[in-house]
Amino acid sequence: METIQAWWNGVNSTLIQQLGFDIVIGLLILVIGRWVAKALIAFLRRLMKHHALDALLIDFTTRILYVALLLVVTLSAVAYVGIDITPLVVLLGGSALAIGLALQSSLSNFASGLMLVGFRPFTKGDYVEAGGVGGTVMKVGIFNTELVTPDNRQIILPNSAITEATITNFSAHATRRIDLVIGVHYDDDLKLARDTITEVLVQHPKVLEEPAPAVLVVDLADSSVNIAARPWVASDDYWTTRSELLEQIKVALEKAGCSIPYPQRSFHIHQAINPITDN
Repeated sequence: METIQAWWNGVNSTLIQQLGFDIVIGLLILVIGRWVAKALIAFLRRLMKHHALDALLIDFTTRILYVALLLVVTLSAVAYVGIDITPLVVLLGGSALAIGLALQSSLSNFASGLMLVGFRPFTKGDYVEAGGVGGTVMKVGIFNTELVTPDNRQIILPNSAITEATITNFSAHATRRIDLVIGVHYDDDLKLARDTITEVLVQHPKVLEEPAPAVLVVDLADSSVNIAARPWVASDDYWTTRSELLEQIKVALEKAGCSIPYPQRSFHIHQAINPITDN
């Protein structure tokens, strides 16, 4: 009995030592594998940037690859410890359908994210209207897209809400046309008004020479003759130039003797004749 007890104690000691060694190696695999995954992702980012790939494509692709690499590293560490991962893989495979049914909306957002990255209706830094809101695109995630509004509010949109609606990209082209409608009085000299507005547009440093700005009468409204001013500017200068032109056109028209009318109504009061009191 003493011999058997000594042998059993030796076996237990060996098993415990081996198991402890395997756990340590498994942790090392996990730590080193995570570090290697980060290094590979950083290298991939530099390589994709070197080839001038879209910023959203770089973020989206590297994020998915990093998660996949971490999964591989984790399974490798678990397998080295001696835990059979085959049942786990079979369980994950068998649960794929149930998981897919339970996460239909998430999978839809994931597929929409792939479409946004693949078709690229916008890129990072573009100002867009999508899903009923407007803002500057910061990133496209696996399930959500992040926008920042001009007043610095963060908006998180599900990717499917973007792909299922109209997308308006205000930064897609290098230039944009400003559409202004200026009303002048019916008694004003239209040629003078048009020449005055044209001079303001031509002299503004941010208005492009090509295409040339257009100034034309567009409507005979109730209280004014409406003149459309349509200059072209760089997309980044749109709002600043629009504000400056409105102010400069008003000042120039008033200086030229033209007036910008406001809606007016004339009321005519007729006194009714009361036959009883008049008799």
